Amino acid sequence: MEDNNSTKKFGTAPVFFTAISTILGAILFLRFGYAVGTLSLWGVLLIVILGHLVTIPTALAISEIATNKRVEGGGEYFIISRSFGLNIGATIGIALFMSQAISVAFYVIAFTEAFEFFFRYMLEAHNLFLPRQVISIPAMTILATLILKKGANMGVKALYFVVVILAISLVMFFLGSTEYSETVSFSFANTGFGDMKSFFVVFAIIFPAFTGMTAGVGLSGDLKKPSKSIPIGTITATILGMIIYFFIAYKLFTSASPEDLINDQLIMAKIAIGGAFIIPLGLAASTISSALGSIMVAPRTLQALAQDKAFPIKRVNRWLSKERSKDNEPINASIVAILIAYIFVAIGDVNFVAEIISMFFMVTYGALCLISFLNHFGSSPSYRPSFKSKWYLSLIGFVVSLWVMFKINTPYALLALSLMTLIYFYINSYHKTQRGFQDIYANAIYQLSRYLHVFSQKNKKKKANQEWRPSAICISKDSFKRDKAFQLLDWISYKFGFGTYLHHINGYYSKASHDQAEQELEKLIARVSSKNSHVFVDTIISPSNTSAIAQAIQLPGVSGMENNMVIFEYDKDNPENLEEIIDNIALVSAGNFDIGILASSQKEIDFKKDIHIWIRSSDTDNANLLILLSFIILGHPNWKKANIKIFDIVKQENLEKAREQMKELVIGGRLPITPKNIGFIVQKDEVSAKTIINEHSKEAGLTLIGFREETLKHDKELVFKGYDEIGSILFVNCHHQKTIE
Repeated sequence: MEDNNSTKKFGTAPVFFTAISTILGAILFLRFGYAVGTLSLWGVLLIVILGHLVTIPTALAISEIATNKRVEGGGEYFIISRSFGLNIGATIGIALFMSQAISVAFYVIAFTEAFEFFFRYMLEAHNLFLPRQVISIPAMTILATLILKKGANMGVKALYFVVVILAISLVMFFLGSTEYSETVSFSFANTGFGDMKSFFVVFAIIFPAFTGMTAGVGLSGDLKKPSKSIPIGTITATILGMIIYFFIAYKLFTSASPEDLINDQLIMAKIAIGGAFIIPLGLAASTISSALGSIMVAPRTLQALAQDKAFPIKRVNRWLSKERSKDNEPINASIVAILIAYIFVAIGDVNFVAEIISMFFMVTYGALCLISFLNHFGSSPSYRPSFKSKWYLSLIGFVVSLWVMFKINTPYALLALSLMTLIYFYINSYHKTQRGFQDIYANAIYQLSRYLHVFSQKNKKKKANQEWRPSAICISKDSFKRDKAFQLLDWISYKFGFGTYLHHINGYYSKASHDQAEQELEKLIARVSSKNSHVFVDTIISPSNTSAIAQAIQLPGVSGMENNMVIFEYDKDNPENLEEIIDNIALVSAGNFDIGILASSQKEIDFKKDIHIWIRSSDTDNANLLILLSFIILGHPNWKKANIKIFDIVKQENLEKAREQMKELVIGGRLPITPKNIGFIVQKDEVSAKTIINEHSKEAGLTLIGFREETLKHDKELVFKGYDEIGSILFVNCHHQKTIE
């Protein structure tokens, strides 16, 4: 069996020549003069700079990624799919393949412009108007036959030949002179901008010229050493292409009037020595070399997609993956690429084809820059490229790519992104086990979280009336018996607060308890995922409830802010752990935490019922926290049909004062509570507060009641008993009075 390495036949030169011949292609000969005539010299130089704000970061990003891991067949697709995962990679890869295949048609259509003399002769001599397809379809047929019969080897050999012709035509262009250049004086200081209102119209026409710098990357599967050839070939072609465009812009501006530049598509032919022959020949060479580059690259992208089983039908993947035995050419993928190119050659509209390929190339370039940026930001130890770009260059490339897409053609940009979204969802439907977001995102998120936590800690300022929001932590051994504590945390953390749920495993830390913790954490995470919860879950191994609480309250908050509330939970019908909770209140209070004790009822919570808050005149410290918590809980979608009702038990002589205080609190705090939802109950001497609460809240969805630590020390469990008529109750103790603003 032949060693796979023996099939790697190319060095750096094919990468460079494929890229440079695509960069210096049809746009250079056919459209660059129009750009200079419209925008003047400085306007075109600005286009070249803006275009290379995309292409240079992309070239650097590709070079960086290529030196971090072995880049196999598929070039840009391989890089993207191994970084973003198959589903996202295949989505972009399909778009990339289409743009590469359509590029073949673009260059073949442009190739026909080299035969302008023939079309003019037929019209003038024989009054016969011939469509461009008379040349383009036979040219496409010859090109397809050569590639199918000879493969990439022939393409690379032909590249050397056509690049020589291209170089000669450019040299003759720079050596040429015109009457205009000899009679008109030039000064950089006196050169202004042209019609800048047309800047992005012209940019849309010119930008496809710069998209060829990644053409050579598609040969990655045929390179002896991709980590060397891709960086050198791609970066050299990109920088050299930019420099050449600067000089061509200067030469055009100083050699012809703006009117001639705009109106004469082949103005370069009138400037170059022997231009009538050499420029059409150069145009033919540049376009056919670009077409060769694209037709070599596109099948390899498609083959790589099929090898990754990106398509839903196994038989299709096998057929597209097939190689010709004698030279390992992706013969079937080449047939598909050629058929697509034929369709667009038949359409024959250069500008239409150019705008389509630009959209998909911009998505690809943006993705490559984003990969580089995220790898820099994530700082993964496994990311150790021998060639390093800069994170800010990659970020610039990503942002400018998106911006330029919409500046070129907003409808096409939206259409391209929408189409790719549909492709992604389709691929995701039959590759459900593949994850779209892999380690690259996780590393970036870890770093971002770390930066934010450190920044928050360094810039934290203590204020007397600091804005409060709950960051609650709950420790429970009964995670798989009851879920009401978890529900409460979810309500709190849905929109306004943060919640951490710790499942307590009773015991000492060991291999066995660690394995148990891992298994039970998986169950908890599965439950969180199925409920679309916003709670962070974890496990804690400790020999007692007290030690578990002591450990937990010292943990940093997952949000970056310190935890400020501890929630306990017990079963109202079987309060076996209530005494243990009460014994640990002093421990939690020592850490300045607010405390919530949820008395879970077997009765299901009816979310259509209201949330009842019970305030005592003698318990003003808890009042604001009770109101704020009820408002936060009401923000969860479960409670969207519920209202908040406040009940205040007062003495007759304090009734009017209580009304005024409540009115001021509700209006000043901008709370969604109407006066009709506030009730004042005058307490009679012979009726206990618990009797009143049982009577009014027996149909409530959830009841909130404040408690004082001093009372708890005296009455113990009696504080929480005697509410048999009510469903689930949240008892609340506020350590510091909250301000409602």
